[in-house]
Amino acid sequence: MSDQLRFIVEELKKEPFNRKNINLITFDDQSPIQLLQVLSDVFAEVSLQAKVDLRTEEPGTTVNRMMSLLRVLKYKFPNPDPQSMKNYVNQLIKGDKSVIYPILYWALQKLPELKKRAYLARFLVKIEIPLEHRDDNMNEIYEQYGELLENFKQNHKTVEELRKSVLSVSEIKKDISNMEEEKDQLDKRIRKMQKRVEGIKDYEKMLNVARELRRAKEEESKSSILIEKIEEENRVNQYLCNDKLPKEIASSKRLKEDLEKVLIEPAMSKSDLDTISNEISSVTVEVNALIEKRMVRNDPIDDKLAIFRQQASIMSAKKEDIANKLQKAMENLSTYENECKRKTALLDSLKASGTVMKGDEFKAYVNKLRGKSNVYKKKRQDLAEIRAEHGVLARTEEVLKNRNETLESLMTNIETKKGVSGYFDTQEELEKVQKLNITINKKKSALAPIIKELRPLRQECQELSVEYEEKKNIFTNASASLESKNSKVEQEVRVYREECANEEGRYHYLNSMMKIIRLQKQRLNIELKSYIANESAEKKKSLRDVYGRKIQEQENLGKGLKEKQKSVKEGYSLNMKQMKMWKDLTKLVECKRNCTLSAAEQSINGGIADAGSNETKDHLIKPLGNRHVKQSLIDAIRDNQIMELMDRIGIGLHLCNGTVPSCQSLPRYSSSKSKLPYILDRIDKKSHSIEISKFDLTSD
Repeated sequence: MSDQLRFIVEELKKEPFNRKNINLITFDDQSPIQLLQVLSDVFAEVSLQAKVDLRTEEPGTTVNRMMSLLRVLKYKFPNPDPQSMKNYVNQLIKGDKSVIYPILYWALQKLPELKKRAYLARFLVKIEIPLEHRDDNMNEIYEQYGELLENFKQNHKTVEELRKSVLSVSEIKKDISNMEEEKDQLDKRIRKMQKRVEGIKDYEKMLNVARELRRAKEEESKSSILIEKIEEENRVNQYLCNDKLPKEIASSKRLKEDLEKVLIEPAMSKSDLDTISNEISSVTVEVNALIEKRMVRNDPIDDKLAIFRQQASIMSAKKEDIANKLQKAMENLSTYENECKRKTALLDSLKASGTVMKGDEFKAYVNKLRGKSNVYKKKRQDLAEIRAEHGVLARTEEVLKNRNETLESLMTNIETKKGVSGYFDTQEELEKVQKLNITINKKKSALAPIIKELRPLRQECQELSVEYEEKKNIFTNASASLESKNSKVEQEVRVYREECANEEGRYHYLNSMMKIIRLQKQRLNIELKSYIANESAEKKKSLRDVYGRKIQEQENLGKGLKEKQKSVKEGYSLNMKQMKMWKDLTKLVECKRNCTLSAAEQSINGGIADAGSNETKDHLIKPLGNRHVKQSLIDAIRDNQIMELMDRIGIGLHLCNGTVPSCQSLPRYSSSKSKLPYILDRIDKKSHSIEISKFDLTSD
């Protein structure tokens, strides 16, 4: 209930109610008359009518108006039986929240749908006029009224379809503006193209040829579409003629033959029928036993084939169903085409005869309809008054029934006091029994001639039922014999299909083997021709020679790799020693670089302190005759480029028995990139210093 109340309040705050000043508490505290006023306003919005002030309207009229609208809108009442509906109406008059809240929740939840339904109900709820109040003029008007209702239904349906299918006004305007822009662009392009081609020779002739070419292409595309359509129709007709119609003809022939056999056979006695029924039961038992054996055997081949058979039967059934639908659609299409031709011919005849309404006639017809609509509105107003009066009478009837119940209770008390309790009820029951007897006698007198006519019909029915049973037994026997024959034929067909499938598989296998043998024979002949041939070029093409050359190449490659492996194994120990000595030399040079770098930094920062230090530094770095040379060497050492310089000038080291000699003359190398010659005279093993005897800065 709280969710319903919250939804009702939120919806009443919106358009078109605009009750901004309400909330859950104020709405729940409203009086019954205020709740009824809210419900009346919602109903007025649904039915598109003026709002009614309930203070000036009779309660009976209010209730009748609301109940009639709820019935028109197809509101589902909690309990539709008469006594419950009476209580429901009383609660509605009193403004009970348990009745009003569900109605408001339902109405506000489906407001657009209910508006549409109420609008249609104004025109589609047919007014029933009793027969005793009808005359010729009234009957004519009533028939016109029914025709107008049907026309309204059709027009409303058409309008709804157009609203769904037609684009909105904004989209149409947008499309029109886009089309106008495209048109302007095309006009500009056309003018540009015209300016380009104005000076071309035979311009008009070429334009005509292009136009003819475009027309020819359009006709060709139309003809291709027509050809495809004709081919499709041809395939459909071919299927109908070759597959569907022969099957239908064959089934009709079989049915005819069966019926002829049934008619030819003589009538059977009861003993014959008992014998046949016993045979049928025994055959049924045997069939069930065979089915059980087959299920126990459960052959996988049969299972696989059963799946494919099932799929094939399903596809064939679908194909036949689609063919039937297509045939019906084609028949309907031909019917509609004939109807369209007939209507077109009728319209042409009407146009020729001049019976089609023109402007003035149509205006007169519209004025006539307006007059009838005014009459209809007046009648509808009268009907509303009658309904209001009916509501008052219903309320009066309800009051009288309540009084009657009160009087009945009073009469019961009086009967109890007088000692004749139940007298009034007994009298009513006797009157009801008397009325029932009168009704039964009338029904008997009315049914007497019908019963007389029914007696011979009953006898005829019995005779026909006997004949029907005989024919039914004949048909049952014939169908049983046909089913047994059909099962035998199906079994034979199944065996033949299996044999056919096996033979077909064997045929494909042998055919494939023959193709493989032919190809092998063909390759063998080519190989023999190339091997026997005298020319060397042909021999080189033979597979024997090709594979022989490849084998020889691989053998030579293997021999070379083995020799390379042998040389690697022989020089392995010596190479490992050389690598170890080179690593030791790298460590030694790195150590000397660090020592030299630290000595050079001390000489630059602190100067030469004494003669002993001068000798040490001169021993490490001999004077090169130039202060700039010394500074360059120090910068090179500081920048960690001594190893790069050694790699660039290509120092050669002569290593003997894994040791570095105390003094070893090294050859002089020069770098082609730097063109800076260096000479390393000796490597002092004890002091771990490298002496540089010459450094030439004259080159680049």
